[in-house]
Amino acid sequence: MANIKFGTDGWRAVVGKDFNSENVTTVTKAIGKYVFDNFGASKKIIIGYDPRNMAKEFSTQTAEILSGLGFEVLYSDKIIPTPVLAYSAKYLNACAIMFTASHNPPEYLGIKFIPDYAGPATSDITDELVANLGAEPEKFAEGKITEYDFKPAYFEHIHSLIDFDAIRKLKSKIIFDGLYAASIGYFDEILKEENIPFDSLHMFHDVNFGGGMPEPKPKYLQELIAKVKEYDNAVGFANDGDSDRFGVINEKGEYVSPNEIIAILLMHLKNNKNYKGALVKTVGASLLLNKTAEKLKVEVIETAVGFKHVGEAMRKFNPIIGGEESGGLSIQGHIPEKDGILANLLILEAMAYYNKPLCELQKDLYDFVGCHFFNDRIDKHLHSTEDIKPILDEYRNKKEIGTFKVKHIDTKDGVKLYFDDNTSWILVRPSGTEPLLRIYFESDSLEKIEKLKSYLR
Repeated sequence: MANIKFGTDGWRAVVGKDFNSENVTTVTKAIGKYVFDNFGASKKIIIGYDPRNMAKEFSTQTAEILSGLGFEVLYSDKIIPTPVLAYSAKYLNACAIMFTASHNPPEYLGIKFIPDYAGPATSDITDELVANLGAEPEKFAEGKITEYDFKPAYFEHIHSLIDFDAIRKLKSKIIFDGLYAASIGYFDEILKEENIPFDSLHMFHDVNFGGGMPEPKPKYLQELIAKVKEYDNAVGFANDGDSDRFGVINEKGEYVSPNEIIAILLMHLKNNKNYKGALVKTVGASLLLNKTAEKLKVEVIETAVGFKHVGEAMRKFNPIIGGEESGGLSIQGHIPEKDGILANLLILEAMAYYNKPLCELQKDLYDFVGCHFFNDRIDKHLHSTEDIKPILDEYRNKKEIGTFKVKHIDTKDGVKLYFDDNTSWILVRPSGTEPLLRIYFESDSLEKIEKLKSYLR
């Protein structure tokens, strides 16, 4: 039990080591106590799982424990993406438990608790779950487990958000890399239902994710990139292991950064679909988003890193779009949880509305903003977590780094230094789970980033 720690998105550990039957039982009982204490005996609990090793077995164990306590449990009848289960929590007014380790290596599994507001559990909730670890809740009723298909309601909701008639008119070739992940049977099935043609690869579930990582980044999308390059006008899409993150490849076979995707979709939703509201972004996301919002006269609300913070701000402010630099976004009218399936469909919709390939939308974005931005990150390993505070204190008092003068300091998540050229910044923040500092860089030139890195060395 001592090894159970809730990070920014649930508890994750290696299967067969810390992620074992005993610890799953402990976490399950802690969740059961939380639900009973805060919602009462009548609150439904819905449970789903991604394609990972032992996810079905451990999720079945959790269902049996909770029904044994007296809860009505709706158990997914198939592998399910996290955003589909999250939407179902809202739709069914239930609390949800998702067995996933998202984009982590294949040997990991995790438990993510999703309250009935359909977004990541906030820190006050996970604190209560941690306080409940070791509790032995008493049985309060005769519970039951019902297998349930969560897909139809989610599909119906997606149809209310996306203009499939427009997408059907697209001239672009669509290529979907299933990446052996949970979006297989969901993203592809939506396209099939709408008679939208597409090519695909890696369309089966594999606990080892084809020997790679279930992460939709260039390193793991090489086959998709190669396939896109076979055509003159093709665009590629993928999702991570549980489909809450997205990866997009443009017609040139280039990876399109999440920052660019969020900016393009902000323009699309405001200009083409008349969405009104703010933009929610993390402190680690690009100034590209700030510049785009400024040009569109859209307010920017900035949060700490992690979608639980973005989701909380989305519930409070109902923005046009909320997103983070690591590949997660959601929009007004959906759920305060990242949804990679929706993100992919929105990009197709934006291309259709503008009647342009994605690489042209990227060019239009930079023409609109007036400059490019470049990003990098380095991780600094420390001897212990006690080394973190002195370093952060040092950065809070920085007036300059080399020739870069500090203009403004933000401390909502670590320490972020904005420099007086108005296009460069660094963010120094602890990882939260180990003695490690993550140092983010952004500027309008790679040369400036290299200078900053050399000064920091």
